[in-house]
Amino acid sequence: CMGHSQGVNDVQFSNDGDCFLSSSLDRHIKLWDTETGKCRIDLTNHKIPYCVKFYPENNNLVLAGCSNKKIVQYDCRTGDIVQEYNHHLAPVNTVTFVDQNRKFVSTSDDKKILVWEMNVPVPVKYITDPTMHSIPAVTERPGGKFIVGQSLDNQILTFNSGARVKPYKKRFSGHIIAGFACQLGFSPNGQYLMSGDGDGRLWFWDWKSSKVYRKIRAHNDGPCIGCKWHPIDPSRVFTCGWDGTIKEWE
Repeated sequence: CMGHSQGVNDVQFSNDGDCFLSSSLDRHIKLWDTETGKCRIDLTNHKIPYCVKFYPENNNLVLAGCSNKKIVQYDCRTGDIVQEYNHHLAPVNTVTFVDQNRKFVSTSDDKKILVWEMNVPVPVKYITDPTMHSIPAVTERPGGKFIVGQSLDNQILTFNSGARVKPYKKRFSGHIIAGFACQLGFSPNGQYLMSGDGDGRLWFWDWKSSKVYRKIRAHNDGPCIGCKWHPIDPSRVFTCGWDGTIKEWE
């Protein structure tokens, strides 16, 4: 699918897989038809979108975390901005839906975590602490009770993600990711957590004990920036690195 003029930084499919979103450093978000590869609509607020998400309950609505400190909500039927969430003090890195999609959590370079209700432009909760670092990557554990965030102080932090979003005591460490937005992934049963690191290694932790289970030299010449567990075959994972390769591991 050709159409962006600069690097693509995020992609997400709709619930039915009929279309997908892409966000780019060219300051545009595009909605693509999966079957034909044609662009259905082009969205922009003239700021760089760092993450883009469909609203799971209504894929006509799209949220984008942007370089101007705002989370912008678009209606894909018209291309209009229908809501703005503007309480962060730095670019927004992630948007994650929680509490059966009634709320979403955002992280930012301002080292704060904000909890929002959909369509309400004022946060319902601030999670902040003088010792907190920026969290550039977040993922949800299967089962919907926890989310984990990649903290740039070389830790993975855990949060309850039910009706009350709050920090949880479990933490994971050992890897060195400071300066890199290394993605996180869970095994389909939620038993293992994995992450890349700045040295190109792939780390696995046991969820129950928080102890390191295994580490693999996955990539050379830079970080292992992305990792994904196969959703059907739990013995396979995929990684990508700044060395320009995508690898499948068994």
